[in-house]
Amino acid sequence: MKQIKIPHTFTIVFSIIVVCALLTWIIPGGEFAREVIVVDGTERNVVVADSFENIDHEPQTWQIFTAFFKGFVRTANIIVFILMIGGAFWIMNSTKAIDVGIMSFLRSTQKLQQYAFFKKVGVNNLVVILIMVMFSLFGAIFGMSEETIAFIIIFVPLAISMGYDSITGVLMCYVAAHVGFAGAMLNPFTIGIAQGLSGLPPFSGIEYRFICWLVLTVIAIVFTLIYCSRIKKRPERSPVYKLDQYWRNREADITHDDVDRKASLTGWIVFVAISAVMLYCAIAMPFTAITIGSKTYNALIFPIVAGIFIIFGFIAIRKSIHNFILMILLLTIIMLVVGVLGYHWYVMEIAALFFAMGFAAGFAYDLKFDQSIRLFLEGCKDIMVAALVVGMAGGIIIILEDGKIIDTILYAISQSMVNSGEEGAIGAMYLIQNLLNIIIPSGSAKAALTIPMMAEFSDIIGVSRQLTVLAFQFGDGFTNMITPTSGVLIGVLGVAKVPYAKWVKFIWPFIIGLILVGFVLLLLPLYINFNGF
Repeated sequence: MKQIKIPHTFTIVFSIIVVCALLTWIIPGGEFAREVIVVDGTERNVVVADSFENIDHEPQTWQIFTAFFKGFVRTANIIVFILMIGGAFWIMNSTKAIDVGIMSFLRSTQKLQQYAFFKKVGVNNLVVILIMVMFSLFGAIFGMSEETIAFIIIFVPLAISMGYDSITGVLMCYVAAHVGFAGAMLNPFTIGIAQGLSGLPPFSGIEYRFICWLVLTVIAIVFTLIYCSRIKKRPERSPVYKLDQYWRNREADITHDDVDRKASLTGWIVFVAISAVMLYCAIAMPFTAITIGSKTYNALIFPIVAGIFIIFGFIAIRKSIHNFILMILLLTIIMLVVGVLGYHWYVMEIAALFFAMGFAAGFAYDLKFDQSIRLFLEGCKDIMVAALVVGMAGGIIIILEDGKIIDTILYAISQSMVNSGEEGAIGAMYLIQNLLNIIIPSGSAKAALTIPMMAEFSDIIGVSRQLTVLAFQFGDGFTNMITPTSGVLIGVLGVAKVPYAKWVKFIWPFIIGLILVGFVLLLLPLYINFNGF
């Protein structure tokens, strides 16, 4: 039997662009009027309800070739983010600190097998559960999404070292964060904006949302553990078994000398420099306003972080240079969380943070500046394909917008909710959000496009606006993990070296399951009186 050759991700995305261009010849043009309103201090360009009118469509032809350029421009922030992350971690990977840290971590966890509880439950299972709960909370609380690209480089090697595959690494980090994103309690990028556009109290209905988050997270963990068990027993059953040879080769390239290497004078200079920067921040910015949901807490973040780094960094650098580089990585992760929650960092600031991390790790490891630059460029080259695919994926929505049919699609499917009853209307809203998410992966953009109209429609049919927001929230979250227009997904798969086609074939049953569970969770508030609904 002849084996079917799976096309490259670039081919798949370009084919979707061609299909969208064909649709611009078939679907009539149309547009909604839009107005600018302020939501939580930010201006949003939103759709005016009942303002749709037909206009001439603009069939796309040669524009399928300019879509790549325009998509590259529109997603430039994600593309640069991917390149900077790839380059920075290439420098860090050259020090083998992450690999050494993973080996030490796994040796430590295996010692727990001597205890009956850990032996029965399985240490690896507990590791997977704890990581997934943590990242699900990150997605639920502050909307972690783009940040998962950086963590993939850590958790894929960890999954390989535990006897699993690169898909497991993606499940532990990316999928966990996006399940949390979908079932979020405090996500400012979905709930915060959608509730603001709906005129609802900020982050109201959190009690039921917590139940939803818990249900969805448990489902994701169970799915991952079942998959891990299957791969552990028969690794060759992994869809990416052959492709993972790249990661297995890297894991095998660790020597005893790598583990025991001591820090040089350069390493100590880096330690002193970072300590000085942290002390300056502790003095200049002793209090940081951490925003979680609608509440803000003032905390002594920098003094605490500076103290922890100086004490444990000193202990780590005395032990080995790899331990110190891992402390730099840990400090970077902590600063990422602080920056997002306290200073509203986005991809530019996060990319700069990891950029600094990469060069700090290189200097500490005695790499000359020119060596670090060359390694950085090698990392960019390694991740270039993923970055280019992100640009191509950005061209899909551009073709639909330039063809003047995106609003027509939205209007047509919104009309399907008329005279459908409460259950039917909720189901239709939910379906619309899932379908729109395939072509518009940005939660904030989709909220501005759909929520004003959906909120008014929910009033007409007697459905809670809170439930409309929840339908948007689920619809925005689940299909993010499969849509080719998501720059984050394409970036994650590129870093993990998992082909998009293989990922879709693997993940689609899980996504269908989440969508069905989401629909059940949407129906419950129709029959049970939950606070805020």
